[in-house]
Amino acid sequence: MSKLNKGTISNVPAKEGEQDFSSLMALPEKVLQFGTGVLLRGLPDEYIDLANKKGIFNGRVLVVKSTDTPGSDDFQQQDGLYTVVVRGFENGQPVDKWALNASISRVLAANSHWDTILEAAEHPAMQVVISNTTEVGIVLVEESIHANPPASFPAKLLSFLYKRFQFFKGSKDAGMIIIPTELISENGQKLKSILLDLSQFNQLEPAFITWLDSANDFCNSLVDRIVPGKLPTAEAEKISKTLGYEDSLMIMAEPYSLWAIETSQDRTKEILSFATVNPGVKLTHDISKYKELKLRLLNATHSFSCALAILSGFETVKEAMASNQFRGFVLSLMMEEIKPLVVGGAIIEAEAADFAQQVVDRFRNNSIEHRWVNISMQYSLKMASRCMPLIQKSFEQGSARKRMLLGFAAYLLLMRTVQDGDGKYYAEVSGQRIALTDEKLASMHICWQEPNLEKTVIAVLQETSIWNANLSTIPGFVQDLVQVIEACQEQGITEILRTLKD
Repeated sequence: MSKLNKGTISNVPAKEGEQDFSSLMALPEKVLQFGTGVLLRGLPDEYIDLANKKGIFNGRVLVVKSTDTPGSDDFQQQDGLYTVVVRGFENGQPVDKWALNASISRVLAANSHWDTILEAAEHPAMQVVISNTTEVGIVLVEESIHANPPASFPAKLLSFLYKRFQFFKGSKDAGMIIIPTELISENGQKLKSILLDLSQFNQLEPAFITWLDSANDFCNSLVDRIVPGKLPTAEAEKISKTLGYEDSLMIMAEPYSLWAIETSQDRTKEILSFATVNPGVKLTHDISKYKELKLRLLNATHSFSCALAILSGFETVKEAMASNQFRGFVLSLMMEEIKPLVVGGAIIEAEAADFAQQVVDRFRNNSIEHRWVNISMQYSLKMASRCMPLIQKSFEQGSARKRMLLGFAAYLLLMRTVQDGDGKYYAEVSGQRIALTDEKLASMHICWQEPNLEKTVIAVLQETSIWNANLSTIPGFVQDLVQVIEACQEQGITEILRTLKD
């Protein structure tokens, strides 16, 4: 079987209404991308590719690898081409499709091709920067931007922008649109602040600092898509036989995708033309509502459901969602308890309902092995940031909270750990010990040493190191929680879920 490359794709016909692959491969580089990870290849790079095929964005991606570690060889051998397999549910219907992606033009390692990367700063067509360097990538490291190459991502980016400023003699039209996708709050503004500080450290001229600040649009952004990456070997081989070529870069992604980009500049909206053909791209002056929808309806639902699933004996999300009772719990939790607390202001009822249905589709995806024990990592911090504001709001408004309380009670029961000889804390579930990763385990373990359940609940809710507040003062919270935990202990989680009524 032939390896996928630009020679192979001559045998792959373009889909109706799309550009042929030879035309796509000839497009100029418009995007500088820091990172080769599957999230970038399965989300922004896919948006760019879809637009290119429709003759809209008409630009390709130059990818920067931080090191010479293995991986770029596959990109070279395949001329940047790779297949994206999309599997899951959308609007309640199963999805199983594939597309050949031609968005990536080159993948260059910064350690060995830094001069070549800097040359791209001189290209007039180069207009956009995308990054996903993990959360630790957007940090200030006081270093020279004139190193070959600089060590940190911000220093590399600043070096590239400084070269561009010099070549185009400070032209405002040469300013870039910079969109970090790292999962940190205000990622665009944080990156801009670091670059301004790093400019001062490198004693760069005031004219450049003014250009950096005013000619470049640093956009906060939010990305949301599960991209597991490589398919199981047998499955990949099966798909390759169907496609007629071997693809070492083939990845799988779920149908849902979101890229919310915060900007108020018309020039930015014009350049990011791929948004016009991709409904998952949201160009808006404020991305906060998308963050809120994701945080509450997706992330909080995960956290409220996690301990219940583990205590019920489910190992994966798809396994839990195959249970009518558990799926019913998740749907009612979102629609009847969380959604009413989210709707308001910029978020309308229909928008929240649509997002909630998409979450159900995503949870049902049987192509993704999403393990509950992995979701439980740093459970206490997730419960504090995602879930507790919803519980507090429900008490303030007197709204439904039965399922949220059950999810929180299950979390507390999972946190009733035993300490082994190795000093680690383990949850005990059906006679099995489960190793948990949570920096608050020691505090929770101490709370469970109280002489009775009510005192334990009070101790937990008074743990300000977790909640940043004394939650035991919320009228009725302690009593309600004690009652739910007692019911779980007496009847069992499975029976509680079976008999749960509105």
